[in-house]
Amino acid sequence: MKDTDIKKLLYTHLLCIFSIILSIFIPSFFSENFSILETHLTWLCICSVSVTAVNLVLYLVLKPNVSSKRSSLSYKVTRFLKCCIYFLTSCFFFHVIFVLYGAPLIELALETFSLAVILSTFTTVPCLCLLGPNFKGWLRIFSRNGVTSVWENSLQITTISSFVGIWLGAFPIPLDWGRPWQEWPISCTLGATFGYVAGLVISPLWIYWNRKKLTYKNN
Repeated sequence: MKDTDIKKLLYTHLLCIFSIILSIFIPSFFSENFSILETHLTWLCICSVSVTAVNLVLYLVLKPNVSSKRSSLSYKVTRFLKCCIYFLTSCFFFHVIFVLYGAPLIELALETFSLAVILSTFTTVPCLCLLGPNFKGWLRIFSRNGVTSVWENSLQITTISSFVGIWLGAFPIPLDWGRPWQEWPISCTLGATFGYVAGLVISPLWIYWNRKKLTYKNN
């Protein structure tokens, strides 16, 4: 395993964290009423766009093993459309899961779908950037230990940490503390965001500390 790959991974993750920080502070310079709690849906949209844009740029620049045989315009257009379909499918899938776990079916539907969008941004978008619309590749990584690079290893950690974060974020909602951040789905989105950021920080460090033990098979 090359240390340069780990350094690239670390720099990529730092930029992703920086994009989240920008989504919090930059809009406040243009709107006095902007805040994570008061204008939560607006922040979710800005954060989702910011993180997606950074992921697209970074993975297009840094992603290894790009096949030159598949660089035609028609292939790129088809791949892009498939990625959009995968992303929308992910959003609707998470939305249904949230409803099944107790989220309001009609009331606050926009808030629930926004939560699904931000979770898809933290989980599905990196998968699409790294693997593309390759469902078999997704199963290879998440169903068994089939990672072939530090990027895929990191993808496992950040995805799992995002799910753990949103799960932990749901615990304060039924408690009678009367806090504004307990309103649906603020604590869940904050939990997912903290989980995603934690995964971005932990994964390069974990890979670096275990680099002598990790071996990757060629895909």
